[in-house]
Amino acid sequence: MNPESTSNNSSSAGPATPNNSRKERGAIAAQACESCRQRKQRCSEERPKCATCQRMNLECKYREPQPTKKDKTLVEILERLKNLEGNLRSLDGKVDSLNSRGTLPLSIYGPLHTNTPPAALDASRSSSWPAANIHLQPPAIPPASPRDVQYVSATHKMLSWPFIQQIFENKNSNSDLPRLEKDGAAMLLGLQGRTATLPTSIYDPVDLNSEASSIPLQSAPGSQVEGMQTGGLSMNWETMQRLSKSYFDTFNLIYPIMDRQLFQAEILPAIAGHGFDESSSSTLACLVFALGEVAISAVQGAPTATYKGRPSGIRGGTLERPPGLLFFNEARKRMGFNLTECSLENVQMFALAAIYYGTCCHHLESWRLTTSASLACQALLTSNPEELTTHRGDLVRRAFWHCSIMETCLNMELNIPRTGLDKLEALVGLPDFSGSFSEEDYLGNQASHFQEHFASQIVLRRLSVEFHTTLTNAFGPTRLPVEPPISSAAIMMKQMAAQLDQWRGLLPVYLRWEEETPGTFSSPSEELYDDQSLYPPPVPDLHTNFMFTADLDSSPVSYPYAVDIQAASLRTRYYYVKYLVYRPFIFKALHHPDQVTRDDAEGVAECLKAVLKWPITMSPTCFHKRLIPCLFFWTQNLLGILLVLHLTQQVPILIRIRTSLMGAKFDQDANETAMLCIEWIRDLKDNDPTALSCWEILKGIYPLGDDT
Repeated sequence: MNPESTSNNSSSAGPATPNNSRKERGAIAAQACESCRQRKQRCSEERPKCATCQRMNLECKYREPQPTKKDKTLVEILERLKNLEGNLRSLDGKVDSLNSRGTLPLSIYGPLHTNTPPAALDASRSSSWPAANIHLQPPAIPPASPRDVQYVSATHKMLSWPFIQQIFENKNSNSDLPRLEKDGAAMLLGLQGRTATLPTSIYDPVDLNSEASSIPLQSAPGSQVEGMQTGGLSMNWETMQRLSKSYFDTFNLIYPIMDRQLFQAEILPAIAGHGFDESSSSTLACLVFALGEVAISAVQGAPTATYKGRPSGIRGGTLERPPGLLFFNEARKRMGFNLTECSLENVQMFALAAIYYGTCCHHLESWRLTTSASLACQALLTSNPEELTTHRGDLVRRAFWHCSIMETCLNMELNIPRTGLDKLEALVGLPDFSGSFSEEDYLGNQASHFQEHFASQIVLRRLSVEFHTTLTNAFGPTRLPVEPPISSAAIMMKQMAAQLDQWRGLLPVYLRWEEETPGTFSSPSEELYDDQSLYPPPVPDLHTNFMFTADLDSSPVSYPYAVDIQAASLRTRYYYVKYLVYRPFIFKALHHPDQVTRDDAEGVAECLKAVLKWPITMSPTCFHKRLIPCLFFWTQNLLGILLVLHLTQQVPILIRIRTSLMGAKFDQDANETAMLCIEWIRDLKDNDPTALSCWEILKGIYPLGDDT
């Protein structure tokens, strides 16, 4: 993943996988303009006019890419994944029915009472479960809930579990758990006690020439420029193209909410010719340039710190002056002129600004602007629903679902109320990338499958919301129990897990992976890369089958087009949802161990499997943290994983499940997982208030070495 390499020479960009010995076919001819094709000469591929057409004053046109068999798979994904929604509605109906009856079926194995003879259990399993009684260690813990299973999605709510609070009391932790439980969202977003904001002084010459600037701006105050000048900051055409291309080859593949073709053909030339003004187009250009600089810095910038010789995954700039700040401040100066527009550009403006704040670990500002983007999207769709029928309709849909995905993260992890955007899902429908589509996006999709990644994220988000709603209604901490109390949730959880497995099974082969090996490469379908394809399968010719590794000391592999970020995000979200589905069994094992059934124990085991070695924590993705969406979201959940793994070494019933149901390889995987999670939080704690809060909690329960 090297945005600079994909930006500087698009004719050889891609995918520039390591040690790839396969011959690239037709890259020059594929991107040459029509005039250069007819003259059979090399094209410089500049937009809107190549060098030859500029010199000879010719009309410069680029051929639209022709769809291949691969492009049809996006529609197939959307159609097949829609089928899951009917199953979700069926599951929700079953839950309502079960609640009305007041009971769920008992496990076929029955409860693990102390007087249950081993012979009464499955013979193949009885040896793993001796009849010894299981008790919580004193002092006794008061009843935590009127029912034996409790569901919460937010990690800071998990910290309010009585057993976990007792653990911290015994460990004499310095963390303020009562305050965290009451004001968790405010604390974790950095609202309380933080006064630092991004500086607004951008024309100090130190800003332009300091080593902290990750890209040479090739400018100085008062210089003559070829293109754009604003205030004391100047840019030439080459820099504008380089930054915008870096953005579109990374961030816009992760969040595909901007139109590359429109930006290159209309917005860039207008700014080059007339400079910035107060329009939304100028604001968006500044945001694109800012994120373009972040994209280059995230891979090539100097690490902000090192730990025992290992470079930080936060690269480029400093805590006070992150990469892209010059351009972002230009955007901030102009945003006020566009605040009340009911337009797609207004949605994009808020969304890109939220993304930028997220790359700087300013989560409060990111949350505020994410919410503003959702509200702007509602305003657009409510005031002008006909926009969905225009040539920009598909881009509106993509912006809508981007806002919905980001809003869901905030709701599930911080309990921040949703804006009501979800009520427009039926009106909006799913995107199919049928709008304007540049040749460069076509080539990027050939290598990274960003369209399919985004479509799959949408459906996975729908699954997670439905599961969250169902589990909250059935087992939420404020849910009043029916009589008699529900005695088992195993059937419901297994049905949800089956839905997740079905989602993974419906993914195209080049996105799919094996459940037990989250770090392996997908298996590309050879028919998608026939003789007409411009690129070979995007799998590096390495001496390993793993795309992600827990070895953080070796040099990370570089993938073009943010391939590793996209794959890691999709897979990690899958394991995150499965972890949430099964985590109520952890609650039951901690607070009601004498009622744990065989199905419950297997639910605990599935939860433990789901937390192992999440790809975003592994190399190379963890070394490019500025590109990873929703850093605070993952940091919080990694804290929860560390707590769960710690408990499996302290609580008798969890120790028994760990030793009898998890297999011989679990100890190694669990140790590597704990190391990856700790290193993630350690890497972020000096830049991120969320990570610092998590670090303070971990001090009491994990040996953190000399960096405490």
